[in-house]
Parts: sequence; C-alpha cells; structure tokens
Amino acid sequence: MPKKKHFSAGRVPLILFLCQMISALDVPLDSKLLGDLVQPPTITQQSPKDYIIDPRENIVIQCEAKGRPPPSFSWTRNGTHFDIDKDPLVTMKPGSGTLVINILSEGKAETYEGVYQCTARNERGAAISNNIVVRPSRSPLWTKERLEPITLRNGQSLVLPCRPPIGLPPAIIFWMDNSFQRLPQSERVSQGLNGDLYFSNVLPEDTREDYICYARFNHTQTIQQKQPISLKVISAKPSKERPPTFLTPEGNESLKEELRGNVLSLECIAEGLPTPVIYWIKEDGTLPVNRTFYRNFKKTLQITQVSEADSGNYQCIAKNTLGAVHHTISVTVKAAPYWISAPQNLVLSPGENGTLICRANGNPKPRIGWLTNGVPVEIAPDDPSRKIDGDTIMFSNVQERSSAVYQCNASNEYGYLLANAFVNVLAEPPRILTSANILYQVIANRPALLDCAFFGSPLPTIEWFKGTKGRALHEDIYVLHDNGTLEIPVAQKDSAGTYTCVARNKLGMAKNEVHLEIKDPTRIIKQPEYAVVQRGSKVSFECKVKHDDTLIPTIMWLKDNGELPNDERFSVDKDHLVVTDVSDDDGGTYTCAANTTLDSVSASAGLRVVAPTPTPAPIYDVPNPPFDLELTNQLDKSVQLTWTPGDDNNSPITKFIIEYEDAMHEAGIWHHQAEVSGTQTTAQLTLSPYVNYSFRVMAENSIGRSVPSEASEQYLTKAAEPDQNPTSVEGIGTEPDNLVITWKPLNGFQSNGPGLQYKVSWRQKDGDDEWTSVVVANVSKYIVSGTPTFVPYLIKVQALNDVGFAPEPAAVMGHSGEDLPMVAPGNVRVNVVNSTLAEVHWDPVPLKSVRGHLQGYRIYYWKAQSSSKRNRRHIEKKILTFQGSKTHGMLPGLQPYSHYTLNVRVVNGKGEGPASTDRAFHTPEGVPSAPSSLKIVNPTLDSLTLEWDPPSHPNGVLTEYTLRYQPINSTHELGPLVDLKIPANKTRWTLKHLNFSTRYKFYFYAQTSVGSGSQITEEAITTVDEGKMAGILPPDVGAGKVRAVNPRISNLTAAAAETYANISWEYEGPEHVKFYVEYGVAGSKEEWRKEIVNDSRSFFGLKGLMPGTTYKVRVGAEGDSGFVSSEDVFETGPAMASRQVDIATQGWFIGLMCAVALLILILLIVCFIRRNKGGKYPVKEKEDAHADPEIQPMKEDDGTFGEYRSFESDAEDHKPLKKGSRTPSDRTVKKEDSDDSLVDYGEGVNGQFNEDGSFIGQYSGKKEKEPAEGNESSEAPSPVNAMNSFV
Repeated sequence: MPKKKHFSAGRVPLILFLCQMISALDVPLDSKLLGDLVQPPTITQQSPKDYIIDPRENIVIQCEAKGRPPPSFSWTRNGTHFDIDKDPLVTMKPGSGTLVINILSEGKAETYEGVYQCTARNERGAAISNNIVVRPSRSPLWTKERLEPITLRNGQSLVLPCRPPIGLPPAIIFWMDNSFQRLPQSERVSQGLNGDLYFSNVLPEDTREDYICYARFNHTQTIQQKQPISLKVISAKPSKERPPTFLTPEGNESLKEELRGNVLSLECIAEGLPTPVIYWIKEDGTLPVNRTFYRNFKKTLQITQVSEADSGNYQCIAKNTLGAVHHTISVTVKAAPYWISAPQNLVLSPGENGTLICRANGNPKPRIGWLTNGVPVEIAPDDPSRKIDGDTIMFSNVQERSSAVYQCNASNEYGYLLANAFVNVLAEPPRILTSANILYQVIANRPALLDCAFFGSPLPTIEWFKGTKGRALHEDIYVLHDNGTLEIPVAQKDSAGTYTCVARNKLGMAKNEVHLEIKDPTRIIKQPEYAVVQRGSKVSFECKVKHDDTLIPTIMWLKDNGELPNDERFSVDKDHLVVTDVSDDDGGTYTCAANTTLDSVSASAGLRVVAPTPTPAPIYDVPNPPFDLELTNQLDKSVQLTWTPGDDNNSPITKFIIEYEDAMHEAGIWHHQAEVSGTQTTAQLTLSPYVNYSFRVMAENSIGRSVPSEASEQYLTKAAEPDQNPTSVEGIGTEPDNLVITWKPLNGFQSNGPGLQYKVSWRQKDGDDEWTSVVVANVSKYIVSGTPTFVPYLIKVQALNDVGFAPEPAAVMGHSGEDLPMVAPGNVRVNVVNSTLAEVHWDPVPLKSVRGHLQGYRIYYWKAQSSSKRNRRHIEKKILTFQGSKTHGMLPGLQPYSHYTLNVRVVNGKGEGPASTDRAFHTPEGVPSAPSSLKIVNPTLDSLTLEWDPPSHPNGVLTEYTLRYQPINSTHELGPLVDLKIPANKTRWTLKHLNFSTRYKFYFYAQTSVGSGSQITEEAITTVDEGKMAGILPPDVGAGKVRAVNPRISNLTAAAAETYANISWEYEGPEHVKFYVEYGVAGSKEEWRKEIVNDSRSFFGLKGLMPGTTYKVRVGAEGDSGFVSSEDVFETGPAMASRQVDIATQGWFIGLMCAVALLILILLIVCFIRRNKGGKYPVKEKEDAHADPEIQPMKEDDGTFGEYRSFESDAEDHKPLKKGSRTPSDRTVKKEDSDDSLVDYGEGVNGQFNEDGSFIGQYSGKKEKEPAEGNESSEAPSPVNAMNSFV
C-alpha cells in the first residue's frame, strides 16, 4: 500500500523537501498530456547477462529505451566501439537499439561470441545496458569408448557411470533402454545428480544389455547417446547381508557452497543389503517447513530460495536392519550482490536539492561504483551541484545542466548489479493525469479510494475538498496518500458527494473533480437450512436477498463449491432451489451466492440423503424416447417432422413435445416449438427466417416425460427482412447539449438475416424540421450532440438487415439534456404557526427557467447562533424537499425561542437552481425541558437541601420552578403532596420541618410563560434521631449520613465442588426481602435457571451441576423492590474417582457376606424346625432387647442449611456414628424429607478440597467428620463412609 501523508501547516515545507529528496517520479510520456517535456533515456528492455544463443538461428541482442527526444543507440563489443556499419551481417532495428546478426545466410555464431553493451543517448544524458555475454550453445558428441560387460553376484552394489560431454548449457541426463523406455527407478536403483546410475544392491532381474545414458541439450533440441552397457547378475547364493555405506559422497564429511536465491541440492546415495533408507536432519536447527522438498526417494534434499540463514551442517543418515551410517555436509551460502535500495529517478526543479542512494548487499560485501552517462564519475566532467559520498550522491541547487543519467555498479566475485537512474531538471506547473468526473461506487462501511494521479516539478502538494465550498480534508477522518489518492477508511452514507483534488506548486495549480456514491450492502436475510430427506423425494432450499435498490444482484446456486449438475431435476426460481427425485449423489453442501457489481455474500446448508421406506418395485415408467426423426416438405417458412414413438412402458402416451435448437445463434439451448396428441407421429412446424433448425421430440405419459430423442438433421431457412423493431426506445439527455437515444436490440433469432443494423431518426417535436436519420451497427445507443437544452424530440428506431427494412416504427417522445435552473423562487414568506412549526410560501418560477423536469422545491433553513458558538462549529443547515409544483410547505421540529434563516431553491433532474433571498424568522417561547440534574445533600433530622442545574433547553425565559414532594411510609404508600414555588434564579433550596428518618419523593420542574416543562424526580431520607433509636440501630448508622435509598446486593461469591456450589452475598436495604438465585452455563444462549431462597438468608446451595463446567450466577430480590446483583462466574471441579476403597467390590468381603448369609439361613431353618416342635429360640428375645442401631430411626436435624451457628450447637445436633455401625446389606441409605444435604453441597460457603478429592467444609475443624447438615432436613451418611468407619 502507498505510504500515507500526514499534513500539518507547520510541517508542509519539511515534508515537501523530503518528498523531493526521495521522490522517484518518472515523466509520463503520454503525448496527449505532456508533449513538450524532455526526459533522459531509460533502458526498458535488454537481453540477459548470460545470453546463450542457438547457432542455427539469427542472433538478436535486445536493447530498448525510452526518452524525449527519442534516444539514439550505440554498442561496444569486448570493451571497444562496435561499428555496425562496417559489418554487412549486422543491422539495428529502426527506432530501437536491438541488433540483428544474420548468420543464416553466411557467417558463424562463434565469430560474434563476446561481451556486448548498449548505450542509449539523447540531449539529457546516456543510459547503458548490462554487459551481455553472448555465447553459442554447444552439444558435443560422446567420445568413443569400449565398454566391457559387467558381471556381478546377486546383492552386490554397482555404479554405472554416465560422464556426459560438457555442453552449453549443461545437458539433462536420463537412462533408457534400446526401445527408448525409461529404466525403472526405486529406493534400490536411482540416478544421481551427476547422471550416474546407482544400485544399492543388484538383483537377477537387473540383467540386461542395454543400459544407455542419454544427454539432452534443450537449446539445440538434440539428444546424444552413450554406448550401451551390459550387466549380468549371477543368481547364485546371494551376498551376505551388510550394513550401509555411502556410494556418494565419499568419507564422513563434505563441503557444499551455494548462492543465495538458488536451489540447494544435497545428495546421499548408499549401498547395503537390505536396501538402506535415507533420513535428513540439520544440526542445531530445523529444516524450513515450506521450502524443503525430498527428491529421488529421499536421497536428494532440496531447499528452495536458499539464504544465509540456511548455512550450517546437514546430516544424512542411511539405515537398514544391520546398522546406520552418517555423513555431514557443511553448507555455506554465498550471495551475489542484491539490492537493498536501488537508485530511483529524480525529477527536480531548478534550485532544488535531491539525493541518489545505491545500497546493495552480498557475501562478500559488494563494492559500489558510480558512472555518469556511462563514464566513470572520476573521469566525467565536473558538476558543482554534485557531491559523492560512497553509496550516495547528493545534489544541491541543481540547474538544467545538472540533468544526466547515473549508473550504480555493485559487484563482488559472484556477480554484479547495474542500475540506471536519471536526474531530470524541469520546471513544470502541476498537471492532473486522472480523468475528470469519474464516478466511484462503494458499499457502505467499506473503504473508498479516490484517485488523483499528478505530475509537476517542483513536486506538487495535493489537497482534497468535498463539495463546492468545503474546507481541505484532513487526517482525522481521511487518509491522504503520496500518490494523490484520498482514502475514506469507512465510507458512510454522508460520505457521498463531489470531491475535488487540487495540485499546487510554485508554478501553478490544477484541479479535478470526482464523484462518490455509497450503496447499501447486499445481505441474505433468509438463509438455506440443513435438510435430511429420503431418496426419491423432493427438497427445497430458500435464500432471500436484500440489496441496494440501484444494484441488481445475480443469484447463483452451487453444489460443493461447483456448478449445479446439468440435470432437469434441479430448478431455481427467485428465492428457491428445488431438487426433485433426490438421489444419493445429491447429498453435499449447497451454497446460495448473491453477487452485485460491488459486493457478494453467500450462505450454505447441507443435504443428507437417507434410504426411503422400502416400497415395491415400480411396475410403470416414463416412455422411451422417440427415434427415426425425419424432415420432409421443406419450405421457406415451414417443414414437416415425422418420428417413430418409443415403448410407452405400460402407460399410454398422452402427448409429444417438440423442441428446436438454433445452432447459428444459440447453440446448445433448446426452445419449445409445439405439442401434439399422443396418437400423432407427424407435425407441420412453422419456421422463422435465417435460423439453422434442429428438432427433438419427447413423449409424455401419466408417469412423466421421456428423455429427449436424438436431434434431427439441421435445416437452414432463408433470410428475410426483420418483422419487428427494437423495443424500449427512449431519448434522455445526459448533458445540456445532447440527446442519448437507447433501445433494446433484437437478438439473433429476431434478426431474420445477416447484417443487422438500425436506422435511428429524430426531429424536434414542436418544430418544422425534417427527420434526421443515421444507420448504426448492431448497438443499443446513439448520442445526438449539439441539441438545445431540454427540448422535446420525436424518435424512431427501425431495424434493417441485408434483405431489407422492418415495418415503419411508431415515434416516441424524448427530451434533450437538462441544465441547472436559472431563476430563484420569489416572494418567500414565512408564517410561524407555533414554537416548533412554521409555514413557508413562495412564488413558482417560470417553467422555461427550470430547463428540465421540475422535481420540486428545496428549503434550506438553519438556526442562527451566537458568535462564540459560530466559532466553535460549522452552522448545521437542514433541508426539506417538496415534490412537484407545490408553492408552500411546513417546517417541523423547530427550536422554540430561536432565530432562524431560510432560503428556497427550485430542483430539476440536473440539480438545484440559485437560492432565493434569505428570510429570517423567530419562533415564540415553548415549555422548557427538565432540569439538567437534581441532587439532595446535607440531610439532617428535619431538613434536606436540594441542588439542581437549569434546563439544558429553557425554550424561553424561565419564570419559576415548582417543587412537589410527599413522604413514603414503610409499605411504600405515598403521603400528602406539598407544592412549593421557587424563584427562577435559584439553584439551591433547603426544606425544613421534615420528619426524621422518613423517605421523601420529590418532583421538580421549570416553567416559562407558556407552561410547565418535563419533571425530574428523586428520593431521599432524613437522618435518624439517635436519642430515640439508641440500642436499636447498628453502630455504623450515625448522624449526618443518608441511608441507602436503593437497596443493593454486593460481594457475590461462589465456592464450587464437583457437582454443587455454595453461593453467598451481602445485602443492604429493607428487611424481609425474598431472594432468588439465577444461574446458567457461561457463554450459552439458554435461559437462566431460577431457584427460590427460603426466608431471608444470604446464601444458598446449587446442586446437580455438571463437573468441569463454567457457570454464571446472579442474585435478585422479588417484589416491588426488585433488583439484581452483578454476575459472577465459577467453575465446578473435574469428575474424579474416589481414592477410598469400596470394600463392597473386594473378594474377601463378598466371601464373608456369603458365609454370614449362609449361617443366617441355617439358623432360620433350625429356628423354623424348633418352632414347629414347640420350642423357643432365644435369638428373638435378644433382638428385642438389643435392637440393631442401623434400623433405628435417625434423628432429624432441626437446623437449616447455611445458617451461621456455633460449634456447640453442631455438636449437640450431630453425633458421630457409633463404633461398628454400618449400612444395610443392600448398600442403600434412607433419605429423610429433602435431598438438599451437605453431602451434596459441601458444608457451607467456604468449602475446599482435600488432597484425595474429598470436600472440606468451613466447620471441618473437628477431628471426626460430623454427619452432614441438610437444607432444612438431614440424611444418613453415605454408604462408603459408613463402611470405612466400620472397617
């Protein structure tokens, strides 16, 4: 993005100076804009530095340059002047420096091998090209050699050498057989970077006699072939397995040097049995993620765009089942020179200063050298305005003779950089290069960029203005860029309008206007929804779009981000996509995309297709398509079509549908032609002229319609004159002196013949002029220039083609362009209706002076302001427009007791006319607004002091204030109302003789002579009589303090366990308030869950929570004093398994219980036998005498959950379990009344967790755990704790 400007009045000269120093402004060579400016040469195109040519073609060495006047060209070869006139084979292209050396007719490419340099020169200086090294490509043959056959045992390693001849550029190597088929490669067999073929171990299938290495020289399109190599692998006992060793590179370490920006290629190829696998790592670093690639089965590591940071040690590791071997490659990255800051062209005016900076980097550091006009600066003519300091040339007080082209040369041992930069001394006033009156359209709330390209010397300053009388736009809302562009970061509706760009320098000024329109964004107000449908059914997706009225959206449906299937089962109307006979392939994501010329939006929904309820196989089907279509009786405008029906599939054919395709105008699109009865097999078809017809037929029965038949043969009808004329003919002027005639052109089908054109005719409606006509091509618009302003015209547009004219068209009426109205409305009168409403009357202007369509009258009105306010802000003008020819209108919403000024203007389609004479009027007084504030201070036993600020809008002269007040008792009943009048000049009043400790409600408002304004209310309480309230009030309530009028809840805290939390709070306010607790999962949209708190407690327990979940909570009060605390957030603990051992799952305990049960069963049997014998077993008496403590009813707690009681009461109410107590054998515990126990809540609000995950309450200071206290009830201890106490 361009660099931004930040303007202030004091900083403009400094910024201008810096811009001149660093500017890289080029002189545009557009002859329409700058035909008389001079510019030094600039090289625009040249051949590469290393230029390898094809010796079979002519040599072309490019050198193109621009400049004014156009530059002349010369060449050097090998450092000396190259006189092309002396060599008949060398020519220079006209208007160019490009050399063409004709070696096809005679001569050799080697003769012209050398170093070439081009110079482009004009009166302002000379630019030079790079040194272009020209070398012909070479593709030498292989030296002849005798290759002995190779014989190896199975499993041995092998390297087949290639050693291609050295060519220019280097050859591309590949291995093939005699049939020119590439030899297969793998982890075992692969080609190295040097072209050799490596075998980690050979196999019998490697035996062949045609291992051939090929070298392809792309530049000359030739391929050279090495002698075939024969390999025989003896399939005897395979070699013994061995660990890896490297075939290349050799040894444990090697060095690699690469240049910055190139591709670093590292290679490791190993042999071994079994075949080794190669791995790569970088020591003390990681391989770059997005630039690292593995080639040749990971034997080659490549890093693209290598830089100095990629230097270091790279290690390749070859592994197989018998071991591993390592090789370290030390990589050093060098760098040919590269630019940090290349010198940029300077355009300066006489007397200015400037700087050329040339900064480059490389490894090693490059040397910087300067030339001027191609000559080393040390031997160039001296220039007093120039000073050289290393990589910088500074210019001061330049003159026209200072113009020159400077060359910067940065070089090291790996290469060089050469850059041309000119200094052009010009004195030119500003010129704006952006076209005038460009219209920009932008979506609201998006950035808007308004262009203003400019040129001038000195460099012009740019200012932007909005409207005709606006001030310069500054950085508070806008962004001004160096290239002149104005950016509005967030364009709003009020950003629309006309903007003016002004360019200034000391030689002059130029300006340009552009226009900005702001459009409403496109939105999808009804999105498609996810659907699940059965196979074979129908599904519909809805997509409703809202858009700007002036933009026409295009609605497109996509499936899985691609086009909808070309299937008639898919149908699209305005808001819906309907898919019938859904199949499994129809499942996926469907997207509705709405696009306008300015924005686009989309919404997606998924479709899942499921199997339908099984139904019997269908017996009936649609017909088979007709066939054997034939055209007969071929006439100019008719033809007979005959066909053979297909099988009706057990449902009679009811009708045939005939469609046609126009292959000439709309190929691939089929249109309805006719329908005939299902009993017919022929149809006489009416045709149109100049159409290349094809026909197809579909059959329909009660089941549905068949697929189309094959298309018939084509039939081209003869051409004829058009039988209809264009529609939608209109004539509307866009400028005061033109008439734009538009129409809807005919399509190809309607043209009836070749050469479609239009005859456009027009004449003034009220004159005696003859028709003026012109014939235009197949377009849709014609502009008539030089017309009078806003004159009615009669217009005709007639179609014609090569055969003749269409029928004579009817004339339509249009108007030439409008201009701004000339006359202002007169006799403007104002009638003030009331303090906020006025009626305005005016006389209409003459219709001739409107010069356009009268759209109405526009009233501008504004409120007069004091001089101090006028200095602070701009006067805000309001506008009301009255449509049509109305001559009066109402101005609502006026400020009472104010001075206003207005004027009236007439409006047409072009804009507004001049304003009428300003008319002033005054609105009468109104009622005031409410006082700005009301405070009650200094409460005493029997008095309160009221302080207030006057109304912000008095709307007149205040006459007095009215204070009304009444007491409020403890049941919120209102007492008698007292009225008090207070002078208008007061802002403080003390009420005396009030009741102590009483709440009062106050109603306060101001008055003018018109009436009373809005009231403001407040409440306050007188202080307490300490003598009467001694011993009753808490010690922190004293004289001189106002008790809280509005009760409040504060210090909301939550202590959470795994599935429960204790909530506590502090409350200030009236007594006997009922609270409730609301809670829910934080971040979710579900409604708050509500729990009622019994009595007036300030804590409550929440249970049944989900472990590891974040909750939100708040506390509120019910009734007339309803209020809610701020929210708090807490998180429940994670679900953790208890570390206590559940003995119910222990084997020894299960065995013991089985033994006890068996013993009891035996005892019962013995008891039953003895009872039957009449005896008595003593167990019953013992059971009656010593009842089992486990089945005794538990004592109910009389305390409620969460109350702050002493430890003594806890000790009395909760006794520890007796030693040896245990739970019933079914491991259940009976619950009494409520489940709201501390087993769930964790005993109070300050709970915490023990090391084993168990909960510790605030009363856990005792050595033994007390039975849990419940919420108004209690329950037995848990079975696990009971078992542990038993054990």
